[in-house]
Formats: sequence, structure tokens, C-alpha cells
Amino acid sequence: MKTMNAEHYTYRVRWSPEDEAFIGTVAEMPSLSWVGDKSNDAFQGIQALVKDVLDDMLESGETPPQAIADRTYSGKFMVRVTPESHRQLAIDAAEQNVSLNRLAASRLVH
Repeated sequence: MKTMNAEHYTYRVRWSPEDEAFIGTVAEMPSLSWVGDKSNDAFQGIQALVKDVLDDMLESGETPPQAIADRTYSGKFMVRVTPESHRQLAIDAAEQNVSLNRLAASRLVH
């Protein structure tokens, strides 16, 4: 049976004022969360929960989600914008003497 590494998943721990506690979540399984009094407790709790869920999924024959870190990315994706936005971006790119692709990429990472 193939094992999945729970440590490869994308975790986040944040403070929740409503719960007055730290909440641990995992991007690949948005329905899961763990509440802890300390940030480390929330992190360890969500990671242990993911490990248990992965084990259960594999045991029942389900395919677990692939960790974002383990996926391969081409560096390409399509973004649809309005014609007006496309025109303005083309103007901005021309004024900056860069390609539309370079302008869009630079704006996405900021």
C-alpha cells in the first residue's frame, strides 16, 4: 500500500479571535481544521489529523489529494480579463516597453 507523507502538505496556523484559539488548517483538505490553545498545538493537531485521514483514505481505496509541494507546475496558466482591462494592460506594457506577459507576471507577484 502506497503511503503519503503528511509533512508535504501545506499547513497554516492563525489566531481566531472568535474562538480565542489558534486554528490549524491544510490547503489540500479545506474541510479539516484543528483548534489549539498554542500555535504549536494547532500545527501538531492538524498534521496528526491529516496523517490519520491519509491512512484512512488509503485503507479504504480512496485517492488522497496530492500535496501542492509535490505537484509539477509548467509556469503557464490562462487568466481571463475584460476587453477593457486587456486594452489597458497592453497600453501599460507598451508604455513600459515590456511584453504584456512580463507586465502581467510582475503584477501577479506583487
